[in-house]
Amino acid sequence: SSSSSLRLTLFAPQIFCFQIYLGFQPFSVQLFLPFCLTMVCLVSRTGRHLQRYDDLGRRQVVGCIPYRYKRNSDGTLSTDLEVLVISSQKCQKMMFPKGGWELDESKEQAALRESIEEAGVIGKVECELGKWDFMSKRYGTFYEGYMFPLLVKEELPLWPEQNVRQRTWMSVKEARDVCQHWWMKEALDILVERLTSLQQHKEQNISTCL
Repeated sequence: SSSSSLRLTLFAPQIFCFQIYLGFQPFSVQLFLPFCLTMVCLVSRTGRHLQRYDDLGRRQVVGCIPYRYKRNSDGTLSTDLEVLVISSQKCQKMMFPKGGWELDESKEQAALRESIEEAGVIGKVECELGKWDFMSKRYGTFYEGYMFPLLVKEELPLWPEQNVRQRTWMSVKEARDVCQHWWMKEALDILVERLTSLQQHKEQNISTCL
């Protein structure tokens, strides 16, 4: 995008970097603050000048599955898993957050950025779920996609794409039924299998200690 924009990036707990974008040339100012704030830029990244492509010319995208565990009536965490799905910008089809992987970020940073921009959640990006090659039915082009889990720590009241997307917490079954992308469904299955295995391992360790 050629329009000017303001971006706030957190590099460390006490360092914020403001980047003023004038066309494609950024001007950066770092501020050293004596305290730590949760601050989120309310403007999504636009443009393709930083977009990554693989050796075959396929656009590389990164997505994530935001998840949490439901709370019991007494406030304790249950083992019931919920995932956050979002609507498409142009229709009400449901999916998980995803977007282009850019040159100035790691895959994990891209996953967190997309979660903030599209779903308005912050959390811990966990180990990669896998890589998928898929074709966009809309554009007829091929993509290389990576998916990550995001254990949600905070749900923001304001986020960049709140006016063009809906976000909804669902059970795994509900999310799998409504998700429009087969590769995201496969990523969800891998996440559920991973979390179930971890829970079983934890229960076995507890029983061994008794």
